[in-house]
Amino acid sequence: MPTECITFKKTNYFSALICDYLEEKKELQPFYNNFPKLENFKAQIEEKRASKTVSVQNRNILVQALKEQYKNVEASSKTLQNIEDLKLENTFTITTGHQLNLFTGPLYFLYKIVSTINLASQLKQEYPDCNFVPIYWMATEDHDFDEINYFNFKGKKVQWNREASGAVGELSTQGLDKVFDVFTKELGAGKNADTLRDLFQSAYLKNNNLADATLYLANALFASYGLVIVEANNKNLKQLFVPYIEEELVKQTSFNVVSKTNEKLSQLASVSKIQVNPREINLFYLTKNLRERIVFEDQAYKVLNTNISFSKEEIIKEVKEHPERFSPNVILRPLYQEVLLPNLCYIGGGGELAYWLQLKDNFKAVQVPFPMLLLRNSVLIKTQKQAEKLNKLQITNQDLFLKRDTFINKKVRQISNIDIDFSEQLKQLQEQFKDLYQLAEQTDKSFIGAVAAQEKKQINGLQHLEKRLLTAQKRKLKDQVARMTELQNQLFPNASLQERNTNFSELYLEFGEQLVPKLIAELNPLQGDFTILTM
Repeated sequence: MPTECITFKKTNYFSALICDYLEEKKELQPFYNNFPKLENFKAQIEEKRASKTVSVQNRNILVQALKEQYKNVEASSKTLQNIEDLKLENTFTITTGHQLNLFTGPLYFLYKIVSTINLASQLKQEYPDCNFVPIYWMATEDHDFDEINYFNFKGKKVQWNREASGAVGELSTQGLDKVFDVFTKELGAGKNADTLRDLFQSAYLKNNNLADATLYLANALFASYGLVIVEANNKNLKQLFVPYIEEELVKQTSFNVVSKTNEKLSQLASVSKIQVNPREINLFYLTKNLRERIVFEDQAYKVLNTNISFSKEEIIKEVKEHPERFSPNVILRPLYQEVLLPNLCYIGGGGELAYWLQLKDNFKAVQVPFPMLLLRNSVLIKTQKQAEKLNKLQITNQDLFLKRDTFINKKVRQISNIDIDFSEQLKQLQEQFKDLYQLAEQTDKSFIGAVAAQEKKQINGLQHLEKRLLTAQKRKLKDQVARMTELQNQLFPNASLQERNTNFSELYLEFGEQLVPKLIAELNPLQGDFTILTM
């Protein structure tokens, strides 16, 4: 399977901040710990091993919770062994997290997990005395249902319409039979289509809530590689986080520390906007069908949009007795993850890494090691037929990443039998006006303004002629333009990256059960470039 690469910067789809991070720019180094290179994991291992959060007791609580979670799941022997290994002091995790998107949502769900599995495998080769477990952390406590209630399939939106409140992981799967009916009609016939039907049906129609359905689905796709899936909305696991919940409620440490970090980050040229802003209290109160922010007002802790209120003593008592009712927001969720897991590295997308860079000082303030941050693999997948058409039309990988108008204009200029590039004429025109400016300087300086106006008029005229000629050639070459545009539309649906739009089911129809193994075989998480695969 041919594999090619393009730098993240050259794609023009990634922020200046992420490109600077990948280049290890000096001004960003205060905002992260060890940069993700194989040789740097030694220091990360030692730092995590020494942390109070990876005690034998904490490991045993984690393992017990995972065993309980997996008791009704057909896990592979490799996954079960990985869970057992988490008891050992030489076992560490590599983690990615993702929302509970319907039927995995966009393709990058797969790429996140493949990156995690492959990095754990590479580390085992480099550090054979340690064990490395790939983790998928399910975002079961999120409450933004509109972000996860659909997936795209062949240009259509397959959507789950219902009222929703509270943590999405607890949502009943009732009503997904209607979504299944819509999807199954779109799938058509064939072995791969039947497999996708069975997968959707088994995940969503045979499990009672969205957390269990997502656990089933991710396990079905990746169990053979030892992936361990974590549902952290669990009382025993939250018990390990109690000291940090209390710190947040009483001292509001994260608000103070992250606010200062944000001030420093906002001064960097590569930061156009701060990704997330901390609340004074970065916790939600969580019960059935309810996840609302906790605020401190009038000397009391209140749950917004409810009548629930606590004194300081009452809320500390509530934390100790019912830690499961306290849910971290985007600022504290990474801390909860790192307290819970013997984790070395978090793998995420550009937006995720941008807000993780805001958090290092907060980890330091509460004495929890800050993990390495690795940008997940990004991939564009072409079929063999698409690759052949691109070659025939002399469209390069670099061309594909151009914005639509730039792409078409460039290709029309290349294939046209006349020269549509007026840059040489423009250069000659500007040279002629240099002589006129010199003449004006020597005779009448008031003449300079008239020269400038005439120069601008003629340049505009020349550019207008070039634009008209280009438009005429587009009409003349409309068949080639249509073929090129169609190809780019297929690979960049809605003029965005394929991985941010297309669902894995479209590729599964084409490649079947070989899809995931091929991704595992081809993707290198430490490569640092955007990958283009022809399958």
